[in-house]
Amino acid sequence: MSNEALPEGTGEVGTLEIAQIMHAIPHRYPFLLVDRVVELVKNESCIGIKNVTINENFFQGHFPSMPVMPGVLIIECMAQTAAVLVVTTLGPDWAGKLVYFMTVDQAKFRKPVVPGDQMRVHVKKERQRGNIWKFSAEAKVDGKVVAEATYAAMILDR
Repeated sequence: MSNEALPEGTGEVGTLEIAQIMHAIPHRYPFLLVDRVVELVKNESCIGIKNVTINENFFQGHFPSMPVMPGVLIIECMAQTAAVLVVTTLGPDWAGKLVYFMTVDQAKFRKPVVPGDQMRVHVKKERQRGNIWKFSAEAKVDGKVVAEATYAAMILDR
């Protein structure tokens, strides 16, 4: 695989490096929340990694005396991981297109995510109708679920 182009074909893709993730989705610092994809099966599932460090800008205010990753950013990390799955599934012509949140349901936060954690986001496609996709996701640290949610998103060909 090249450093930027998305893999073509069907089935299991495997690993995507940061340059390929940045090619797939338009998010950039400080809002790019997926550092690597370690497993991707087109049209099915994806596992993204977020390495949480004290250098994250949100820790300056959330909370200075006890840094905790905001739950909404954990959900955003789930959404970005799903966006990589959508764009990789649809193919290179969709690279960089916007995938918009539509709904978030059944979100649960089970344990704080703190600096030093490596969060693995497991996303599974539940269904797709046209340009609307529905997903379920679990975020895990050390194999334990720290957050989960179901959500829907729409990809636009702008």
